[in-house]
Amino acid sequence: MVAIAVTDFLARYFATLRRRSATVARFFEARMGAVAMAWLAVFALACLPRVLFPATPVQGMGDVAQLILPYALIAAAPLAGFLIASGSFPRGLLSAQPSLRLSFYGRWKRLGVLEARSNPVFGPAGFMASLLIGLLLNVVVRSFEFLVAVPAMGGDAPLWGDRLFMLMAADVIVMSFFYMVCFVMALRSVPLFPRMLLFAWGIDIMAQLLIARIIADTPGVPAMVAQPLHGLLEGNITKVLISAFVWLPYLILSERVNVTYRGRTSLAG
Repeated sequence: MVAIAVTDFLARYFATLRRRSATVARFFEARMGAVAMAWLAVFALACLPRVLFPATPVQGMGDVAQLILPYALIAAAPLAGFLIASGSFPRGLLSAQPSLRLSFYGRWKRLGVLEARSNPVFGPAGFMASLLIGLLLNVVVRSFEFLVAVPAMGGDAPLWGDRLFMLMAADVIVMSFFYMVCFVMALRSVPLFPRMLLFAWGIDIMAQLLIARIIADTPGVPAMVAQPLHGLLEGNITKVLISAFVWLPYLILSERVNVTYRGRTSLAG
């Protein structure tokens, strides 16, 4: 009797969890406009101290524009990623599976597009909802890490300072765009989502290594800058590797992921 009660409790608990997680996808589909406006407002306010009090003097409107532009692009990058991906993968699009399979582990039965969509585990719910939130948080955290770690510099900045500011800003812009594209592809159940996430992880790691190489070859970088920068870049790579370590098994083995993004269901026995 105790075992039956525990089993029944767990079944009800996970059913409730699935229902609640399904609301995450519905919230983002319905409220992304409000989320975007909130993001722009908060990030703009956070940028003000950096723009008003740069680490090196600003000479003229040209320097002001050069200073503001990277922050504006950082704010706009995730919005651009969302809009472009949303236009490319509209809601309800019936996407065909790619002809080349990359995930072979397990025994699977292929499902048709409509058959997969009628499956009870289809859609970005359950743990997939956590991945959706994680992709958004990654954009926010990386953007605010840039604000905290990289000082704004005007036209009188040394070569290493100007190069560091531009490289780190470009890194945030590019990765915010790609992670937001991944977010939309996951939200809209696009079959290419797992591959796109792998691509984004790979680009992220290569970007950190490229920045480290360019700054190492730049003369005059103070040790008090080089050491924290090394820690920041190493931390970014570590976060990507941890994400891959945590999520890759789920992306390969999960019944929900395979039904939703690969159009197949597991075969018992």
